Amino acid sequence: MTTDDYLDLITSWHRGKPKFSGTVQALVSPIVGAQSVLATVSPAFDLDTAVGAQLDIVGQWVGRTRFVSTPLVNLYFSFDDPLRGFDRGSWKGPYDDASGITRLDDETYRLLLRAKIAANHWDGTIPGAQAALSGLFPASSGSLIYVEDRQDMSIVFGISGMIPPLVTLALFANGYIPLKPEGVRTYYLVTSLDEAPAFGFDVNNSYIGGFDVGAWAVAASDVISGIVVPASP
Repeated sequence: MTTDDYLDLITSWHRGKPKFSGTVQALVSPIVGAQSVLATVSPAFDLDTAVGAQLDIVGQWVGRTRFVSTPLVNLYFSFDDPLRGFDRGSWKGPYDDASGITRLDDETYRLLLRAKIAANHWDGTIPGAQAALSGLFPASSGSLIYVEDRQDMSIVFGISGMIPPLVTLALFANGYIPLKPEGVRTYYLVTSLDEAPAFGFDVNNSYIGGFDVGAWAVAASDVISGIVVPASP
């Protein structure tokens, strides 16, 4: 409500009396100001709209800080490198650590928090793990998440389609989304060629394709380190 809304509530007996109206206005103005401030609190701490320190508070509720324990190396923007060029590499700011990224920007941190929220509610199933990782790699990114239980006490978390930006790929490869079952070996794989499914036999869909369609699925850590040269079988 505004101050005028409160003044409109004055009864006819006191309406038009300047001193009475002035007293009411003086009394309700702080209330109106407090209401305006309170109206901004919810969007300020909403995951979709929070920025900076407010997003850090959301991270405390979720249980994930924007600071990574070990620097994410080899992720800064570079020319003549398709995996570190525009929309892939991260710009190095004047105060960023030369050894690698230790503080996530707001947009990357927001994706990580969405994935962490889903992981906090994980029911232990493969569809649940896939849904949680989809928070880090939304459908709009073109990266397709698949999870494979190899039935030998190992599990594969894979990415087909677009190779994601290296910062999110590094978070994925370093297990920042807690979806690893105890005592189970975990492999993080990614397609080695943009807009291509992972190579595999007897399957032909958006996630896995055969010869002339699929690309080698390689360790995400090798893509980040630059060992892998994008190629298809």
